Amino acid sequence: MSGLLSVGTRALQANQVLLQTAGNNIANVNTPGYSRQSAVLQTTQGQYTGSGYIGKGVDVQTIQRNFSAFLTRQSALAGSTSAADSTRADKLRQLEGVFPGGAAGLGAAINDMLNAFSDVANAPTDLTARTVALTRVDETAKRMRAAAQNLDDLQAGVTQELGQKVSTINSLAHSIAEINDKIARTQGSGQPPNDLLDQRDQLVRDLNQYVQTSSIAASDGTVGIFLAGSQALVLGNTVSPLSIGKDDFGDPLKSKLTMNRSGQFITLDESSLGGGEVAGLLRFQNNDLVEGRNLLGRLTLAVSTSMNNQHQLGLDLDGNPGGALFTPMVFTANNVLPATTNAKPALPAVPASLNLDIGDATKFVASDYEVNFTSATQGSVTRRSDGALTNFSFAAGVFSFQEATNPTGGPYTGKAIDGLNLLGGAGTPAAGDRFLLKPFSTSASNISAEFSTPRALAVASPVAGSLGTSNTGSLQLSSLLARSNPVALTPVVLTFTGANSYTRSDELPTANATTFAYTPGQAIEGTAPATSPLSQWSLTLQGVPKAGDTFTVQQQPAAFRNLNAGNAGAMMGLRDAKMFDGAALTDGYASLIAQIGIRAQSANYSAEISGSIAANLERDRTGVAGVNLDEEAAKLLQYQQAYQASAKMIQIAQGIFDTLIQTLR
Repeated sequence: MSGLLSVGTRALQANQVLLQTAGNNIANVNTPGYSRQSAVLQTTQGQYTGSGYIGKGVDVQTIQRNFSAFLTRQSALAGSTSAADSTRADKLRQLEGVFPGGAAGLGAAINDMLNAFSDVANAPTDLTARTVALTRVDETAKRMRAAAQNLDDLQAGVTQELGQKVSTINSLAHSIAEINDKIARTQGSGQPPNDLLDQRDQLVRDLNQYVQTSSIAASDGTVGIFLAGSQALVLGNTVSPLSIGKDDFGDPLKSKLTMNRSGQFITLDESSLGGGEVAGLLRFQNNDLVEGRNLLGRLTLAVSTSMNNQHQLGLDLDGNPGGALFTPMVFTANNVLPATTNAKPALPAVPASLNLDIGDATKFVASDYEVNFTSATQGSVTRRSDGALTNFSFAAGVFSFQEATNPTGGPYTGKAIDGLNLLGGAGTPAAGDRFLLKPFSTSASNISAEFSTPRALAVASPVAGSLGTSNTGSLQLSSLLARSNPVALTPVVLTFTGANSYTRSDELPTANATTFAYTPGQAIEGTAPATSPLSQWSLTLQGVPKAGDTFTVQQQPAAFRNLNAGNAGAMMGLRDAKMFDGAALTDGYASLIAQIGIRAQSANYSAEISGSIAANLERDRTGVAGVNLDEEAAKLLQYQQAYQASAKMIQIAQGIFDTLIQTLR
């Protein structure tokens, strides 16, 4: 009789645990990270008798946590990738907003500025037209500065977010370390601490939203959390906290993730971080935002430099050479950053430095550059936007570059690379010295209109040309542009000896060529002084001359200076100048928008794909570990019936026992 009572009691207790476990599942259906639990039953060892083994009921072996380690890990990784992609895509949408199209865009301001010179060309002495042109110049400068300020605001927001998210990472890491310690303390119980394990897994999933991690279990039940490949963030109950630092050049516009391991700061490789919101923010800040800033800076520097150069080739209403329309770019220490690891010679020697200057604005590439000296006289320049490498030799502060794109591979002597002049500064470079060149990072922030009176707008050309009065051919002037101001070594008379040849009054015929060949539409350059590498003027003629026809190039006569608008026409002509990767100046802003748009579109597509993958894997994970209310409700009915049956068994055993007692009495 006692055996029947014992079996019933065991069954009652087991079914009570089953009911309690199902109730716990239902209660935690909406608890983040909760894994469905199941009571695992086992048969109690039967009692041997002559009639065989008689069962003694059931016991609860353990409370099992239903989860898949593989699906949990895959879901965390996919969620980390999705978080990085969606974060970067969101920031790129904000970057797109910095560069609007239409009338509010920078491109419209540039077009309006150039078009304003057409009114000045039609009425060179009209002060109102001149004032409008200067107003358009000022408006263009303001929009460039406004775009730069918007980029600075976006930069500040990203920097603030990075700090907040790194603080959250450190908090999560400490929480994981605390739970590691609690789990290690429960190891002697022989039963898994399911709730603690769920909490830790959820913390790891939360952590992966910010930075991708990998986990390695230890024999004491703790897990080590690693990021960037093999850097330990959590080991047991010890945490190596993260912080935001700078790169090797101390670039204020870039950030690096660093780890403090017992006082030693380790910079983590950005490319090895994988997913997570922090990785997405770092990629946006260190790549996309740098690209946007360089595109704006290149546009600003190219437009302002070309406008300034052309304006300085004109004459104002008082006959003075034109000044700068925009603030001339002056490269400072913010544009050339030495690496913190560069050699630091003993005093009085000074560390090596480099200087930048503008060469040819039509060859600018929107990129930063890294200069690496392999010795005091040799090294290379890497264009960071595409990794193109150009070798150089260096002596007495002068660079001699060997173009990577040169098919012959032969060296050429020069100091320019992508339209930028690179010059040696103070100190002598040492092997291993590196410099980061940021030519476009500050140009839009510092630009402004150089305010002047309308009279000072230099729209007259300093050079004039005239056809001979006795010409009999069809010779016509196509264009005459000044290359310097003032134009020296004039007048110059071209005398045609036939339809295809001429002589020049400023050059003596050589023994092999008594005349110069003439081709309609081909530019004829004015001879420059021996001290200047530039031409004084450029002349293009059309038509077929007859022998004896002449054309004279001379300085602009004072009587016609105020009626001339040749330089205004030249400034309007800048609209079609090949400026941005072969595109016209007026297409520069459209190219900028297109490049940012392509990045944003690609990021949005990646975010959609990775988000879909993450959602599918999370659904698979919850399919194993999640709570199904219908299933639990069915179990409740099943366990209730079993519980009632167990209670009935006890009731019957009790009744039989009472009957026996009464019989014995």
